[in-house]
Order: sequence, then C-alpha cells, then structure tokens
Amino acid sequence: MNPLQFLALLSLLFIGCNQSGNHPFGDCASDSWANDDSTSATTNNTGRGALLGTRFTSLEDLKTVIQIEYDSNVVFVRHCSKGRAVTSVLATGASQGDILNARYKGAIWKRFSLLFRCPYAVINRKDLEKVFNLSRRIPEWFGEGDPAFFDLAESSVAKINTPDLAFKNARDSTEKGYLNSFNHFTAQAFITSCFSEDVADFIADSHERYRHPELITGLFTAAQITNLEEGPVDNYVDLINNEWGQELGKQLKEKYGIDRETNWSPELLANYLNDLQRYYSWAFQIGFIPYKPEDDVVLRFSKKIDIIMKGRLKLDRRE
Repeated sequence: MNPLQFLALLSLLFIGCNQSGNHPFGDCASDSWANDDSTSATTNNTGRGALLGTRFTSLEDLKTVIQIEYDSNVVFVRHCSKGRAVTSVLATGASQGDILNARYKGAIWKRFSLLFRCPYAVINRKDLEKVFNLSRRIPEWFGEGDPAFFDLAESSVAKINTPDLAFKNARDSTEKGYLNSFNHFTAQAFITSCFSEDVADFIADSHERYRHPELITGLFTAAQITNLEEGPVDNYVDLINNEWGQELGKQLKEKYGIDRETNWSPELLANYLNDLQRYYSWAFQIGFIPYKPEDDVVLRFSKKIDIIMKGRLKLDRRE
C-alpha cells in the first residue's frame, strides 16, 4: 500500500466535518414552485422560498418566519414556504479558513491536521478546487472581465425590469438585498447541479463556520445581534437561501441531465440562468430581462465552466 492509499484508508476511520442529523421539526406538505402560477403579492418578509435579509428588522423579526433550534454544538434552521420546507444543519467542524490555510500555507502538519479533522475535504479536494475556481475571477487565465458566481448574481440584479415592484424597500437595492440572495442561490444551485448536494452543503457550512461560529451556539454579543449587515439575521438568511438553492439545483440537474461531462454551451447556460430568474420571479414577484446565449457574461462563463469541469485548467499552486 503506497502512502496515498494509506492516507485515504486512514481518513475513512475518522468522522468527517460535514455533520448532519435529524431535524427537530415537523414536515410540510410537498408542493412545487414550478406549478404555482399565482400572482398574489408576497408578504413584507417571507417571499416564497428564497428570503431577502433586508426585509427583516431584527433577529426576533426573522424568527417569525424561520425556526431555529440549538442542540449540542449543532443548530437547526428551518424555513417552510408554500407547502415545502428546508432545514439547514450547521455543526462544529473545519472551516473555510482551515481549508485555505492547508491549501496555501502548505505546511505538512496543517494538511495532516485537516485530514484528521475533516477527511471529507481531503477526499473531495479535486471537486473543492473546481468550485473554488468557479467562485473567483481568474483574469490571468480567462481574460479581463472573467466572471465568477458573484458576477452572475450581479448580472441578474441588473436584469430586473420591474423596479417599482422590486425596490419598494430601499435596502433591497444594496449589496445585502437581492445581490446577496442571488449570489448564495446561484452558487449553491450550480454546485449542486455540477457536483452534488453534499459538496454544496459542505462548502456553504465551512464558509458560515469561518465567519460566524456563534451561529452554532446562538451566543451572540449585543453588537452582533443588532448588526443587520453582518450579524445573525444576515447569516441565518444565507443558510436558508443555500438550502433553497440546492433544491433548485437538484431540479435543474435532472431537467438538463447535468453531470461532470456536460457540455456547457451558451444555450444551456442561458437556459439555466433563465430558470434561476424564473424562480426569483416566483419568489419575489418581480420581472426580469431574460438571458440570451450571445450575452457577454453567458459566453464567458460557459467557456469557463466547461474548461474547469473537464479538468483542463491547471493553476500555479504557488499563487
């Protein structure tokens, strides 16, 4: 047995860092957003499925829409909407910072530490590397203006064509409004469609643990609770939007037969992005200009995702 095989075998003996568990809530009756063509206005806070963090004035206000339960180093966050429910399970474990330190700061002991703390990250490192590259701009490889997930979200905000409906609340036009919700939704849908719900969940949870470990315990300072931009209101909304993004990602994966060998043509990408926008239209009762295959962001990102998914991108590890 060579050293790599030994490490892989050893890693299976340890508990991974993407913990899960049975949620303490009841179930909602199942229904599909795609079959709901009603046009009644959404309430100020809830929307349908996806949430806008800028619609909430406090943590207590948010708790009128979602349920939060803390239990032994794990938090369960649940949202029920239009007969469907999602539950985010966030537990203690390795964070995004641990993974980036092991990747970039390279000391062998850090990599072994990550192996023992989080074998999932080691076993799935190739997929995580691909997601990392899709999540950032790489102009040195794809040219100036190379788009990442954030840029896709930003382009969807720019395509809103019903500003009178979308921006009644001025805070919705800020970075923590539609842009933040679309960003989480876009990334989680694509990661789920291209890889799996497990990979999407792992990335989402490691990110939230890194920035706000208090989310797991609920032990927030007074300053954190009142900080609507970076505090628990914003982050619990992110957890819920991650889950709804994964749900839509699974549907679109099946609809388009997406796998690791999919040819991401501009036509496919435009259709996928338009399906995301159709969901946003349903969730927030707003309208959009549809994407076209010839849109610059579509042409650029379709090339990028195709190259990355098929393993033709080799970055300098010393960067």
